[in-house]
Amino acid sequence: MKTIGLIGGMSWESSIEYERTINQAVRERLGGSTSADLVVRSFNFAELAKLQESGDWAEIGRRLSKAAVDLENSGAEVILICANTMHLLFDEIQSAVGVPILHVADAAGDAIIAKDVKSVLLLGTRYTMEKPFYAARLRQKFGLEVLVPTPEEQATIHEIIYSELVRGIINPDSHAVYVEICSKYIDKGVSGIIAGCTEIELLIKQEDFDIPLFATANLHAIAAVNHALV
Repeated sequence: MKTIGLIGGMSWESSIEYERTINQAVRERLGGSTSADLVVRSFNFAELAKLQESGDWAEIGRRLSKAAVDLENSGAEVILICANTMHLLFDEIQSAVGVPILHVADAAGDAIIAKDVKSVLLLGTRYTMEKPFYAARLRQKFGLEVLVPTPEEQATIHEIIYSELVRGIINPDSHAVYVEICSKYIDKGVSGIIAGCTEIELLIKQEDFDIPLFATANLHAIAAVNHALV
């Protein structure tokens, strides 16, 4: 079993689900009291959120790259960045270490292709929806049609993430808002929904929709287990 490194705390509400999913999957596959071999660096998300808001991505990149180096030095043989948004800095962080970092969009793309889905709605933080790093990867690497919500819808989705979900608040009214937005795009013909922020899958579930919901934290975590147990 390879040692998995996790860059988490972005927020811990979702990164703790990474640990749970990875450990459960390892136990299911290997049996007994087996659990995953993990090293974890968890951040104070409030500090990173302030840097995001001020646009200081360079400082975030420095901090996350150092975290990746520390994980590698602690024995990690594969690393996950436990936040979709922080994959904006994927190339920089990957270049800082010699071990592979598994990209969350690749885990999502593989699952989408396996379901024979061609058109998806991408939900996430404002940064993930408005910047090209995520949707472009899905379009170019997997040939997918990727739609994003309108700027007004993006603002609503983003505010719910940062004012509620990262604080562990699950609000039925916010659930209804997310479902309403998704339903609009389902009516337009999308055949899949990407929960492109790891906290989003705490709010909406597969049972809310008749089309596939791709829960990226779960898919990313299982990709790490697949890599670790080869």
